[in-house]
Amino acid sequence: MSIERVKEYLRQYNKEDAVMEFSTSSATVELAAETLGVIPARIAKSLAFKAETACILIITAGDTKIDNKKFKEEFLIKAKMLSADEVKDITGHEVGGVCPFGLKNPDIRVYCDESMKRFSTVFPACGSSNSAIELTCDELFSLSKSLKWVDVCKIK
Repeated sequence: MSIERVKEYLRQYNKEDAVMEFSTSSATVELAAETLGVIPARIAKSLAFKAETACILIITAGDTKIDNKKFKEEFLIKAKMLSADEVKDITGHEVGGVCPFGLKNPDIRVYCDESMKRFSTVFPACGSSNSAIELTCDELFSLSKSLKWVDVCKIK
């Protein structure tokens, strides 16, 4: 189970007990925000894009979308999202629970988008469609083993 793999991953940082599980779905930005009682922008969504090795995972604020021009300038490839099946096969997480923790494939390159820095804390999923964890942006960057902060999104 994906959430168990995430908890095991977070155990090395003493964060496994911070994972919240809900009786309602948090599979979309809107549902997660409603469940957590926060604005949608504070939901840290994970977007998976095709790359030569595995994929590129961008963690970004819930009120953003990819800016194709910025993405291409940063990564030198066109932004092409993975299908739901590809996401599960590559990350080990199903759409609705995708997160940068406990990833199945070690070749996934993780990046955090600057859009999240507006908030003291954000809420990424934890491997299931009814889970989340509250982290500072610095914690998210560190725990996700992000390679760098990028600016590849725009507010919707």
